[in-house]
Amino acid sequence: MRRIQLFFLILLLSNCSESRNDKFEIHDQKEQPEKHVFKVPQVPSEITFADEKIDLSDIDVKERFDRELVVNNFWHSNTILYIKRANRWFPLMKEVLRDNGVPEDLVYLAVIESGLTQTTSPAGAKGFWQFMPQTAQGYGLKVNRQVDERMNIEKSTQAACEYLKKSYLQFGSWMLAAASYNRGRKGISDALKDQKVTSYFDLSLNNETSRYVFRVLAVKHIMESPEKFGFDINEDQLYSEYKCKPVVVKEKIKDLSDWAIKNGTSLKVIRKLNPWILRGQLNANEHNNFEILIPENSEQLGLYKG
Repeated sequence: MRRIQLFFLILLLSNCSESRNDKFEIHDQKEQPEKHVFKVPQVPSEITFADEKIDLSDIDVKERFDRELVVNNFWHSNTILYIKRANRWFPLMKEVLRDNGVPEDLVYLAVIESGLTQTTSPAGAKGFWQFMPQTAQGYGLKVNRQVDERMNIEKSTQAACEYLKKSYLQFGSWMLAAASYNRGRKGISDALKDQKVTSYFDLSLNNETSRYVFRVLAVKHIMESPEKFGFDINEDQLYSEYKCKPVVVKEKIKDLSDWAIKNGTSLKVIRKLNPWILRGQLNANEHNNFEILIPENSEQLGLYKG
C-alpha cells in the first residue's frame, strides 16, 4: 500500500514540475527582446557624378565605395545633420555653382569637408570649404583681424568654384578635380605622371585621398534618396533657409551691437547670419565696403519672444 502511495506522490510532483517549467518557458519567450535588423545598403552597378559614370563592377572600386556607403549610412547622427543642414544651405550654394558652370554635385565636397558647419581644422583650414588662409586670399577672400570671408558661405563657394574650374581645365575630369581639392593639383598631377595612369580610380594614393572621392560619392548617394537608407525625416524637421536681405555698409561701424539694434535685430542674429565678422566693429569705407545680411522680418529669426 505504501509503495502505491509513494508512486502516486512521485507522479504528482513530476506533473507539477513540468507545469512549472512550461510556465517559465512561456514567460521566457515573452521576455525576449526584439531583434534589431540592420539593413546593409546595396551597392548599385553604376552611379554618376557630375555626368561622369562610375562603373562599380570593378571589385576594388566597388569595395571602396561600399566601405564609405556603410560608414555614412550607419553614422546616423552625422548623416541626419548633413541632411537637415543641406536643406538650408544647398539652394544658395548650388546657385553659385550653376552660375560658375560647375556641376551641382561638387556641393558634396563641402559636406565631407566641414559637415556644412563653420569648423576650423587643426591645420587652420576654416569654413564650409575648409580654405587655408593663404589659399583663401589667393582667391580673393579677405582674411584679417576683423573679417574672415572663409566663413562667408556665398563668397567661399565662389572661391571653391574658381579652384575647381582651374583643376578641371588641368585634368579634364571633375573626379580628379575633386581629388585635387584634397591632395592639391600638384599632388594629383605628380601621381598621375609617376604612375602612368589617367583615372582617379587607378591611382595609388595616401589613405585620406584614396577615400576622399568615395566619401563624396557615398554621401551624395545617400543624401539624394535618404528614405532608401532608413532616414525618415519629415519636412518640418529640416532646417529652413534663412530669409535675409543685404545691407551694404560703406562707413565704419564703431559698435556692431548698436548697429544691429538700429537695424531691428541683435548682435546674436548678426553673428549667426554673418559669421565672417570677427569683432565688434567693422572698418568699412567707400573703397572697402561690406554686405551684411539682416533678417527680412523677425518672424523666423529675431529677438526672442518667450
